[in-house]
This record gives sequence, C-alpha cells and structure tokens, in this order.
Amino acid sequence: MFSVQKWKCSWSMVATVASIIVLVSVVHLFLFPVVPSLDYFSARQVQYKCVPINSSLEQSTDHVWENKPQGLNLDHRFPTDLHNGVVYRNAPWKAEIGRWLSGCDAIATEVNIVETLGGRRCKSDCSGLGVCNHELGQCRCFHGFSGEACSERLNLSCNYPGTPELPYGRWVISICSAHCDTTRAMCFCGEGTKYPNRPVAEACGFQMNLPSEPEGAKLTDWAKADLDNIFTTNGSKPGWCNVDPAAAYDSKVLFKEECDCKYDGLWGRFCEVPVESVCINQCSGNGHCRGGFCQCYNGWYGTDCSIPSVVSPIGEWPKWLKPAHLDIPSNEVTGRLVNLNAAVEKKRPLIYVYDLPPEFNSLLLEGRHFKFECVNRIYDERNATLWTEQLYGSQMAMYESILASPHRTLNGEEADFFFVPVLDACIITRADDAPHLSLENHTGLRSSLTLEFYKKAYEHIIEKYPYWNRSAGKDHIWSFSWDEGACYAPKEIWNSMMLVHWGNTNSKHNHSTTAYWADNWDKIPSDRRGNHSCFDPAKDLVLPAWKRPDVTSLSAKLWSRPRENRKTLFYFNGNLGPAYTSGRPEATYSMGIRQKLADEFGSTPNKEGKLGKQYAEDVVVTPLRSENYHEDIANSTFCAVLPGDGWSGRMEDSILQGCIPVVIQDGIFLPYENMLNYESFAVRIREDEIPNLIKILRNINETEIEFKLTNVQKIWQRFLYHDSILLEAERQQTGFGRVEDWAVEFLQQSDDDVFTTFLQVLHYKLHNDPWRLELAHLKKDYGLPPECLIRIK
Repeated sequence: MFSVQKWKCSWSMVATVASIIVLVSVVHLFLFPVVPSLDYFSARQVQYKCVPINSSLEQSTDHVWENKPQGLNLDHRFPTDLHNGVVYRNAPWKAEIGRWLSGCDAIATEVNIVETLGGRRCKSDCSGLGVCNHELGQCRCFHGFSGEACSERLNLSCNYPGTPELPYGRWVISICSAHCDTTRAMCFCGEGTKYPNRPVAEACGFQMNLPSEPEGAKLTDWAKADLDNIFTTNGSKPGWCNVDPAAAYDSKVLFKEECDCKYDGLWGRFCEVPVESVCINQCSGNGHCRGGFCQCYNGWYGTDCSIPSVVSPIGEWPKWLKPAHLDIPSNEVTGRLVNLNAAVEKKRPLIYVYDLPPEFNSLLLEGRHFKFECVNRIYDERNATLWTEQLYGSQMAMYESILASPHRTLNGEEADFFFVPVLDACIITRADDAPHLSLENHTGLRSSLTLEFYKKAYEHIIEKYPYWNRSAGKDHIWSFSWDEGACYAPKEIWNSMMLVHWGNTNSKHNHSTTAYWADNWDKIPSDRRGNHSCFDPAKDLVLPAWKRPDVTSLSAKLWSRPRENRKTLFYFNGNLGPAYTSGRPEATYSMGIRQKLADEFGSTPNKEGKLGKQYAEDVVVTPLRSENYHEDIANSTFCAVLPGDGWSGRMEDSILQGCIPVVIQDGIFLPYENMLNYESFAVRIREDEIPNLIKILRNINETEIEFKLTNVQKIWQRFLYHDSILLEAERQQTGFGRVEDWAVEFLQQSDDDVFTTFLQVLHYKLHNDPWRLELAHLKKDYGLPPECLIRIK
C-alpha cells in the first residue's frame, strides 16, 4: 500500500503549498532553488525572449511588435532586403517565413498547460537493475538485463564462436582474451589481478608480430593471446593487469604499449582515475551516470532522470515544470500511486519527448568501446569538461536541449510536436563492435542496421502511445545525424519531420553518395526503405553539425574580421581525393566535386607535381592540414562548402569565422536553407560552373560582398549549440564550483543559436503547414491572435 510517509513532504504540506499557489503569485520563490552566482538558466532564456537584437531606429528591417495587432498586413509591415529576405532577430529569412515570425512569433504569449506526473509502479521496482517509467509502469533495464522486472541476466559475449584456427573467434572490436563482462561485452583484467577493472581492449590482450617492413606498424595476431605478458608480475616484462601506475610513471617497470584506457569513466595512462562517464544531461542531478546509462534516484525517471513522479520532492522539480499550480487528488490512495496534475504556463511550440526503451539511446552510450564515440564531451581527471571534435555530437546536444527546454511538455494531448530520440550516431559507430550488434543479417551495411533500429522505435510508439495516428506521424520529429542523413529512414516514418545534416533532395544525386560501402543505402530493399528522397524541404530541416567550443576563435572574434583584412579571395583546405598524397582513393568521394575543384584551382602540387589549371595566388585549394585553420578562414572572403562522404562541416567553419560560404553541391540543402534566405549571405555555384568559379567571384561587386559579410556576422551564433554548452556550464558550476574559460566566453554570447532557430522553425511550421488543418478539431490555446493561426483559405 502507498502511504504519505513515502513523500518527502506530506500530503497536508502539499495541499498547503497548493493553496498558497492559488492565493499568492509569488509562490515560485519557494519552488525555485537558490540559483548560482552565474545565472546560466537566465542566460539560456535570453534566446527565448522576443526582443530586438542589435536593432535601432534606422534598422527598419528587423521588426518586432510592441503590442498585439488588431490585424496583420505582413507584406507591407515587413519589407524585404536586397535579395527578398525578411530579417527577424538579425537573420534574413525567406520572405513569407520572416514576415510571419516578425508579426507572430514575436508576440506569442504563454498558455496554461496541465502536466501530469505519473505514479505507476513497476514490477519489483525493476529489481534494482533498471529505472521505472512511472508514466507507463514499465522498467528500463540496465545493460545486460531484461524482462518485466529486469531480473533476467543476458549473456552478451565479447567473442564470436571460436575455431581451431581462431580460438577467440573472428576479429571484432569487443574481442577478449581476458575477462569478458557479459553484461556489456567489454573486456577487463578480471579477478585474480591487482587491477581487475582495468580494460583489456582489442590488441592489448593479443600477441604482436614485428612489422614486415622497416618503419612499419606491428601486426596483431588475433589467434594468440598474450596472457603471459598482460598478467605478469615481473616488472621486466611488458605487463598490464598488475602494473602499478606510480612505478610505471617512474619507468621502474615495463608495460605493454598497445594497452590503453579506451573505455569511458576511467582516466590516466593506466585507467587508475575513476571519472564521470557521459550521460544525457548528466542525469540532471537526479541520478548516477553508470557508464552512459542514468541510474535515477527514487521517484525520477527518463533518459536523463529529468521527469519527476508523484513522489519527487516539489522543490526539486526541473525548471521547465516551474512555477506550477498543483491539483492535489482528493480520492483515497489505493494500492497504486495516483497521478498528480500541475498547471504550468508555457509558450508554444510544445514538444513531447518519448521515453523510449534504452536500446535506442542509453544502452548505446553505456556499451561504448571508445569513450569519444557519438558524444560531444568527455571528462578528465578533475571531472572537468573536455569538448570533442565529433561532428555527430550535435545529435546529443539537440537532445539535451529539448529535454531541458521550457518548451518541453509531458502532456501529449497538448503537444504540438513529438520527438523520438533514436541516437543513430551511436548505432552507426557501434555497428558490429560486439556480437550482439552484428551486421551478419544486414550484409555488412551499417545503414541497414540503423534502419532496423528506427523501425523498432516506430513500432514501439504506435504500440504504447496514442499520438502517432492522429496525424499519421506528421507531427513527429526524428534525428538522423550520419553522413547521408535520412536516406535510409524506414518508409513507415517518412511522413515525419527529419532533422539531418544532409539535405539531398535526390533531384540530381539520386543514389547513395558515400564512398564508404558500409553506409551505402542503394541495396536496401524498397519494401523496407520505400522510394523516398533523402530530404524533403517542405517538411524537413538541415541542422548545423557540432563544432567544439573554440575559446581562441571566440575571444579573437574571428567572425567579425572586416573585409579589408580578408586578403585571400577563396579558400578550401581538405581532402582532395586520389590525385594527392594521402588523398581518399575513391573516385566517387565527394561525388567528384573536390577533385574537380582541385583540378582547376589546386594551390598545392599533386602527385604529378602539378598545380591547378587556373592557379592564382589569392586562391587556396589545398589538402595540406593548416596549423591555423580558423585564422586562414578568417583571412578569406569566400570559403568553399563541399560534400565529403555525404555532408561535411565546412558550412559551419565558414560561418563561424565570418567567411562567405560558396556552396557547390547541386540539389543538396545546407543548414536552414529551406528557411533562411541564403542569397542574403551565401553564394551558390552549380557543379558545372566550377571552371568559372573564380571569374564569378571576382565579378561580385564590393557592395554585395559587404552585404553578405554583414549578414554572416549577424547569423554566426545560429551555427553554435550555445544552449547545450550553457547546460554543461551550469552542471560544472553547480557540481564542482567550476567556471571554465569556455563558459565565461559563451555567457557573453546572447544571439539566437541552433536550438532557438529550431524552435522558431517549429513555431512557424505549427501555424503554416497545411496538414495542420487535419487537427483543427483539437481546440488549443496557441497564445496568438487569430490572424497568426493557420486557417482554411
């Protein structure tokens, strides 16, 4: 039986609080915890406020309404710029979109939303081996456990079945000659050694053969274990599992060089320092991160432990549920916990986030064999944040921002959009890294395995939730972060909105464009994939890739460097294909675009010692890695945006350093290109115009160049995941009292970022997508005057 004693505050206290909330509006002072001296939440909220940014009386193109208009004449009120763009919050949008945002997004008011906190119990409290979803009453089991109560232990082998020739089975990343933790398929030293929890990853546990050529690399013999060495206690032999770190650092004992600390949660050359693992939002302070899976404290659940249940202390609720007016249930408490309703004022658009089973997110993080895989940060020996260069880290950043956003709702009936958090960046990087993630049934294609994950997620939400069928999934949002985006999305979910980095409409490149065969989707049968394009500009959105917070570039304000200091006309630094030393060998790499550019304008000799046919001193097209890459871009006027294996991060590099992007990829949309007015800040060149590229750029007049540069300098923050970075800054300051230089730098930036731009796009789509008329029967308060709402024309 449930009793009020299980609450940290009694029912009488809750009722008293509820009464005070009704009578006294200042009750939010009780509900909000003491804020840190640096108010990160307020810094994040700046981006959600509808106020002019850098506007003046003379700057008449950037408008907001001061009062609700009685009638809207958007065409006359918000004129276009030189290229038919309408400026809203410093960004030039496509005219129709910019006008609606200027006239409507800017005046949206809060609406009253009833959030329901779940109280369903899970069988046996998940046996202490999982987290209870109190909305569904279902367990989310830790890695290696399953069943209704997480009581069934799985046997996840590190090795494939052995043969006389290969006693440990064929090579796989998880291959193990020592102790296999079969809950995670990860290899450790094991009991009987001095350091049983020290990883024995990959080559560490196997014999090494000398190179066959001088200066060559050693070769691993995957058929022969090296247990005599890694288990030795003899300091004169290259050991591992019994090697004392202090002695090794002092060079008093030998150790095997091929052994290292690849797994998350450990630091030091000998994995001797336990550190924070990476979890979604680091469990929001309401749980413990166990290798990537949030083990939530009692009463909390969700991938990041951010959802309170009826037994969670009110004062500890997340900010997106405060301040709340409580509806205390008056019915007698029976054997099952009751739900609790809390009325909260929020602005639309409202996003419901599915709490999917952990196989789609948390388990993929918990079982990582390389700590850098699919995350945007790790933690060092001080538990200080180290940002990664993983371009795919954008998926995690966006997920964390949505979960912590004031636009999040637990009320699916009031939600405008539904986010389905499948982490394909982790699926792709982990594909075939252990036998339980084998590609044997997918003909070696990571794209096929990933499609299967999305299909299973779709099947889960249509079985467990009622929301998909009301719009046939059109109000659902899926994230595809890998090289070719949603090309391999299962046909069942194609109605939905896709967040991608690869905006290939297939109007020209109507096949898989990657040169990496395992990601090719051409061979996926149409009965699984359908015949959809990779990107539909009418419903989907291209988002910027993740870029590591670069304090040096930000503090130097490279984005603001003036025209007169940009001496290089055109710049590209990157792989140029097989004609160059260390170039990608595939002729299909970059769809041949980089190769064509180098053939015409290469500024570094190729293997034959030749420069580009039209080599010019103020044009840089080189494969040689620059020691001052960001400085080189900041010294350039125009910068190439070319594909790689699918998308690349060159658009972000250009914008963040204030360089005018030159897009060369036909039929492929770049970040926000179906929303922002690209002609106001970028140049598009057709692939067949590459020979005339420099002539075209030299013919652009100075007025136009200054106009585009100015707009680039206004939108650069829309290519940064500022919100996600501030969330991490708040965690570091709250948890460790630490304010790093990157946190200080980002607190000084206040313009709209990736996440705010995403919300603005959703708000526009909420009231301008014609299919929304199908949901007209859902009477909602949108916080807007009638003139801003979608209506039958």
